[in-house]
Amino acid sequence: MSAVIPIKEVDYEQPVGDVCSTRHAWARVPVEPLPHERDELKDRIRRLLKERNAVMVSHYYVHPDLQDLAEETGGIVSDSLEMARFGRDHPAQTLVVSGVRFMGETAKILSPEKRVLMPDLDATCSLDLGCPIDEFSAFCDQHPDRTVVVYANTSAAVKARSDWLVTSSCALEIVKALKDKGHKILWAPDRHLGGYIQRETGADMVFWSGSCIVHDEFKAFELEDLKRQHPGAKVLVHPESPADVVALADAVGSTSAILKAAREMDAREFIVATDNGMMHKLRTLNPDKVFHEAPTAGNSATCKSCAHCPWMAMNGLAGLAHVLETGVNEVHVDPALGVRARLPIDRMLAFTAALKNGQPAGALVPNIGAA
Repeated sequence: MSAVIPIKEVDYEQPVGDVCSTRHAWARVPVEPLPHERDELKDRIRRLLKERNAVMVSHYYVHPDLQDLAEETGGIVSDSLEMARFGRDHPAQTLVVSGVRFMGETAKILSPEKRVLMPDLDATCSLDLGCPIDEFSAFCDQHPDRTVVVYANTSAAVKARSDWLVTSSCALEIVKALKDKGHKILWAPDRHLGGYIQRETGADMVFWSGSCIVHDEFKAFELEDLKRQHPGAKVLVHPESPADVVALADAVGSTSAILKAAREMDAREFIVATDNGMMHKLRTLNPDKVFHEAPTAGNSATCKSCAHCPWMAMNGLAGLAHVLETGVNEVHVDPALGVRARLPIDRMLAFTAALKNGQPAGALVPNIGAA
């Protein structure tokens, strides 16, 4: 008889009035395997990846075992932008995406001919949950003169309703290029990231009012106290965090930017305000440096997240082995929806490729009226 997997209730903030059917979601809590089970599962996964012509694509926030396995077997550990690029360009016909649902959908949109599997299809995201397509479409209809820019943490349907997709690693550059061409922006769903981009670019923006339950819980008051305890530490902050937390940062950026800052900054000690799944890669790449988790406690704090996404935590070795053996948990996206959703993704990928190659990426942004 199979063991009953515990269910964790997850509370997240309701965005924009009553747009969601519930204020609560849930997450399964995978059972941590015993040491001998862990070794056996990893060996089985390595074998199955070869047999299935499959490659792993893992996010920095999932369990360290899934990060290490991805790199050991020719896959990648990265942020959502690099996950999208890698899955599109890799020759493997099966992609195993360890992350949350929108990442699997994005992989399928970019590679409709490939099979995309996930350890748990119910692994979701508070930003995705908080931006249902019907209400979001109505919000867009209220602002028909604005260019719709959505964050990657959204459903395929929301992407299909947008003009541009961005990740935290390219959002500033894309919004600045749009502003320079005269575009007014409708931004969704993360209000903190949107606010940061507006402050940095001066763009004319209206916001959907979503937030990430992990980053929204970081507390400036407690962060200031931790800084006093570690006066030589540099503070690295993801821009999905509240503005008063971002204001305390020595470096602000995406997961890849945080890794770069930790490597290049002249400091031995860091305080990190992002999902604590990042600590594995930070410590692996910088064994001579010390990393502290930014606090989520503080006055009136509820610690909904305690610095780790409950849905990222649903990815486990047993689930990964099971999908490779059985082919269950395949991601499906309606082909017509996928074609429309691919347009803003391709725009983002073309823009970031031009930036990377030193080409004038702004030329890819149309003037007003030409979008």
